[in-house]
Amino acid sequence: MHTLDARRLLCPMPVIRVQQMIETLKAGDQIEAICTDPGAMHDIPAWAKVHGHKTIEIREEDYEYIIVIEIGEGDE
Repeated sequence: MHTLDARRLLCPMPVIRVQQMIETLKAGDQIEAICTDPGAMHDIPAWAKVHGHKTIEIREEDYEYIIVIEIGEGDE
């Protein structure tokens, strides 16, 4: 699993950072994005779905939002 620190970034930057990281990885890899912008809980999964990736988990811990995405075949 790859971890992306997107703390203190506001929309749309968490999504952009996820997109940039996905471009360097392969299908089946997973990204754990750690965000402080609550909008990321909706924006990242919505972006992932459109681009053929799968949201594995969404959770909140200590005012941080963690979204785990599995990279699909779409952006390889």
